[in-house]
Amino acid sequence: MNATFSGKLPGRIVLLLVFGFLYLPIAVLVLLSFNDSGLPTSWSGFSTRWYGALLSNTDILRAAWNTLVVAVFATVVSTVLGTLLALGMETRRRKSSGLEALAFAPMVIPDIVLAVALLTFFSRLGLTMGLHTIVISHVIFDLAFVCSVVRARLKHFDFSIVEASRDLGASGWTTFWRVTFPVLLPSIVAGALLAFTLSVDEFIIAFFTAGAGRSSITLPMQIYSMIRFGITPEVNALATIVMAVSATVLLISQWLNREQQVP
Repeated sequence: MNATFSGKLPGRIVLLLVFGFLYLPIAVLVLLSFNDSGLPTSWSGFSTRWYGALLSNTDILRAAWNTLVVAVFATVVSTVLGTLLALGMETRRRKSSGLEALAFAPMVIPDIVLAVALLTFFSRLGLTMGLHTIVISHVIFDLAFVCSVVRARLKHFDFSIVEASRDLGASGWTTFWRVTFPVLLPSIVAGALLAFTLSVDEFIIAFFTAGAGRSSITLPMQIYSMIRFGITPEVNALATIVMAVSATVLLISQWLNREQQVP
């Protein structure tokens, strides 16, 4: 056994163990979602009937629609505001670490703390809880992530082309639309996809700000209410779909981030 082979083998074993630790529970969940048995842990054959059962469950369909509505509105608003915040912070002549800390604070504040703060704030304003309060909460939560992604692109942005455009007589809006926006577009789309993923997966903040009615329940909240009576193959199928959608969107976001680093 040569030195190169003996050096690579332990590293590969450790890598396999780490990935197994990370993804083995998810693989088991996906496998059991195709279990024909009604029991969650007793395998009796391959079947897709639990995915079909989801389509006839009105509670799940309503929760899926609510999740889509919240995610789309939160993504659009947080992407616009996050991009403007990133541009404003990057073009300031005097950088302030305190201002940056305030902008990115929602990323590090524990979800439970932010959820309680938003619940208290909405209660003090006398707002009726519902999908609109979830959207507002998710905008606050997502905005910092969009801002961080766009700022990463702005770190490599050559602002001299903006000055050249203005020197040639272009207005501020024309310069932004024809020069700045095309360069930032991959990072803006990546930030929007990341915001959409976070909004679809988010549970704690939505749970606190949804109100008491069932009309504003989202998919993560629906899954939580279902597992209170035990984990069924139907829950496994629903969790698999949510995970697949989130993973797909996140992979596209990561691909766009990788592309924007190519000179």
